[in-house]
Amino acid sequence: MNGGSGGNGGVHAGRLFLGSCVALIATSVAFATVGAIMFDLKGEFVLNNAQVGWIGGAAIWGFAVSQVFFAPFCDTLGMRFLVRMAFVGHLAGALVLILANGFWTLFAGALIIAMANGLVEAACNPLVAALYPDNKTVKLNQFHVWFPGGIVLGGLAAWGLDAAGVASWQVKVALILIPTAAYGLLLLRQRFPVTEGVRSGVSVGEMFSATLMTPLMLLMLLCMAMTASLELGPNRWVPAVLEAGGMRGILVLVYINGIMALLRLCAGPVVHRLSPTGILLASAVLSGAGLLWLSYGGSASTVIAAATVFAVGVCYFWPTMLGFVSERIPKSGALGLGLMGTVGMAVVGLVTSPLMGEIADRAAHDMLDEDQVAVVLAEAAGALESQSLRTPGSEGNDLRAALERVRGVFEGYEADGALPPVETANALRSVIESGSTSPAVEEARGLLGPAENYGGLISFRYVVPLSGFLIVVFGLLYIRQRREGGYRAERLS
Repeated sequence: MNGGSGGNGGVHAGRLFLGSCVALIATSVAFATVGAIMFDLKGEFVLNNAQVGWIGGAAIWGFAVSQVFFAPFCDTLGMRFLVRMAFVGHLAGALVLILANGFWTLFAGALIIAMANGLVEAACNPLVAALYPDNKTVKLNQFHVWFPGGIVLGGLAAWGLDAAGVASWQVKVALILIPTAAYGLLLLRQRFPVTEGVRSGVSVGEMFSATLMTPLMLLMLLCMAMTASLELGPNRWVPAVLEAGGMRGILVLVYINGIMALLRLCAGPVVHRLSPTGILLASAVLSGAGLLWLSYGGSASTVIAAATVFAVGVCYFWPTMLGFVSERIPKSGALGLGLMGTVGMAVVGLVTSPLMGEIADRAAHDMLDEDQVAVVLAEAAGALESQSLRTPGSEGNDLRAALERVRGVFEGYEADGALPPVETANALRSVIESGSTSPAVEEARGLLGPAENYGGLISFRYVVPLSGFLIVVFGLLYIRQRREGGYRAERLS
């Protein structure tokens, strides 16, 4: 099955690998698109960072839901069945997101898309392992080139739409449909091989035992939660955080993922020279250093330099973790690969991303000068009231909704002498998005932007300590490997 054109039982290995890569592009375009529109959603629907974090998180932890329910049954349902479900999910999720009218429909659309993303990995990771049993870590790295590669494509497309004056975030979401149609054409009618576990006669009981009862596997699941948090948590927030600081955040995300794609493409020599455990140790050191540096912000050149170190650090985490488990605990099979992805995405989506949003909300509020904000809100309230009386229809409704938020916060400030954290930022967003012609709009933007940027950067800093734990674990594994004479992959008979 290692051939490019394949003829083994009607299985076309080259076409299946290509189709898998395009399917992964669909998942990463979805990731990049949700990241690119988070700043727009925050303004249009007047969402706080925590709510945006939940939407961004659903676009991640939904991946884990489909992995939990379908990865254990990959051997029996078949990989093609999972790919077909993913195709339907990408179509349905994109449509729900495009037609969304508030937080819950945005949340639902992001969740459906993420479940489709999980189905792609539940099918395609064991597919790549089955197609290339003698070179799993390298081929999984080359397959996973197309997650950052797709983010580059999706991010550049989103930036191009902005540059062309196409401001609609719905059009950006529609980009997901292009690679979805492509992998549907490539894969839906193809014959798939059986999984490696089925081919080797590994029973379901043996697979569950290897996955859930092996100490090394349990340790790697814990590490996967941390490596995924270091990679995907900050990557999810980079566009919105840097956009608030006046930078083209989506282009920084494209830059980070361009480096990741290029390095994964060249994974072969790196894997053979350093071994998977050596790669993981180096990645833990560089990712922590890069993220800490990035959390201090600064000039564009400083941000790019820090982003470079961060990108080099996180680029090999995900595929090398999968390759390590598949090579060192091969009996874990599709279940082991699926559970690794499940833990990684579930922790990022349910814990890391929302928590980073909450940290950003608190830190941003601490940076706001309450007296200045109160003056701006008082000025905005007068302008909004006057303009809303003269403006009929939906535009007038937007002005009146903004006025209510501003009044609520300002009245609380007059009564208590303090501004509430989340409501204050939402009031400023309402003023900015109200359509008012008052000078208070630019004043509100001038106050909120730097605070949002600062809060987001502080949230990056809270993720950095995870790298310290990983350095210890991967360092001990590397030392043990050297004492045993080097890294050795185990093979199923």
